[in-house]
Amino acid sequence: MRQILLTALIAFVAAIAGVLIGRALIPPRPTPSAELHTLLHHHLDLDATQQAKLDGLEANFTARRAALEAELRADNVRLAAAIEAEHGDGPQVTAAVDRSHQAMGQLQKATLSHIFAMRQILRPDQAAKFDAAVTHALTADAR
Repeated sequence: MRQILLTALIAFVAAIAGVLIGRALIPPRPTPSAELHTLLHHHLDLDATQQAKLDGLEANFTARRAALEAELRADNVRLAAAIEAEHGDGPQVTAAVDRSHQAMGQLQKATLSHIFAMRQILRPDQAAKFDAAVTHALTADAR
């Protein structure tokens, strides 16, 4: 019994060490939104006016996104309650799913509006780089 426990402990420690080493050697891929953020703040050489406008846009969007994400979390709670009540695909579940899809759509539309608003503050040479980054972000998972 003691040998089995010792073997299990060694295997567990080796597995944890493997995960930690793997995470250290293979960094995670940056998210498309992080790439877009990096491009805007570090590679487009925004002037002071552009930066001030961008800061305002980001502050407004952060608040809007937080509200929509809170709505999505509330929709998940309603969906869980509907599933608990119906234990199947009943009318309450369907309504909760539909409501959740509406909130997801609102978040996607707000995100696109934010992207278009950011693009409006860019010069044509900056906008071309921004457009390429947006296209890359939207198609990264398709590749």
